[in-house]
Amino acid sequence: MKKILILLVLFLVISIYSFAAENKFHVGFSSEGVKFSFPFGKSYNYADIRVTRVVDGDTLVLESGERVRLIGIDAPEMHESEKLFRDSYRTKKDVATIKRLGKASYEFLKKLVEGKRVTLEFDVEKYDRYNRLLAYVYLKDDGTFINAKILEEGYAQIMTVPPNVKYKDLFLELARQAREQRKGLWKEE
Repeated sequence: MKKILILLVLFLVISIYSFAAENKFHVGFSSEGVKFSFPFGKSYNYADIRVTRVVDGDTLVLESGERVRLIGIDAPEMHESEKLFRDSYRTKKDVATIKRLGKASYEFLKKLVEGKRVTLEFDVEKYDRYNRLLAYVYLKDDGTFINAKILEEGYAQIMTVPPNVKYKDLFLELARQAREQRKGLWKEE
């Protein structure tokens, strides 16, 4: 019985190692603990996948159930959180104003992508510490670059986090133009 148990454990360790070696599972760390993602069940094509729901101005959910954090942008918070209060302190805007701006960003992204098919493009890192996919998102039907469109229309600020900086220069220019033209969230400034 001991030999069978040892062989079983050895088999499991080798199986897990082979999955990791092929990068077929992801381990994420967050304040909620360690999360493992295994590729069992249906596989999804990130070149053509439907957005089922928008969470906020920079995060969406795919038909696979995965959350996607849009690379290069940071939309205002619309729910109570530590970040909401940090942003309020940093920008000298009251919490209610930031929540209202967050709601506007959310509505803009929702109108752009919810229920639509998209293509994901990845940069250097595929996941963040919360186990969300990090991606540049394009509408499947017309190729609209969603991350860029949000900045262009002024519904988020630029937020580049190395090593995911492929479109940093484009994003800087779009954010600058939106602010100068007082688009989106910059109307009130």
